[in-house]
Amino acid sequence: MSKERARRRAEREAAQARERAVRQRRSDRRARRRALLRRLTPTWQRGRTGRLPRHSRGERAAIVLLTLAAIMLIWSLVDDLALRVALVVLLLLVLPAIVVIALDRRT
Repeated sequence: MSKERARRRAEREAAQARERAVRQRRSDRRARRRALLRRLTPTWQRGRTGRLPRHSRGERAAIVLLTLAAIMLIWSLVDDLALRVALVVLLLLVLPAIVVIALDRRT
């Protein structure tokens, strides 16, 4: 009886060892694939790379809202259509300079 139990235990342990080896090979293969993929894919640069991240979300919202308010004021207070269009174009051209003067953090 004990020899039978020992034989079954040995078979169970052998099967478990085979399963562990299969799992280990799969995880090694997966790790190698991930490492290769990590080497082949380009890395994204973090930080400030463009113009928009220079200002916070609130500052950008304030810029847009104040610009829209100024355009609405121009359209409601000025009667001549040509003058309206000229003032809106002038506002949009001068807007980057206004933003730099008002929100520049370098000074």
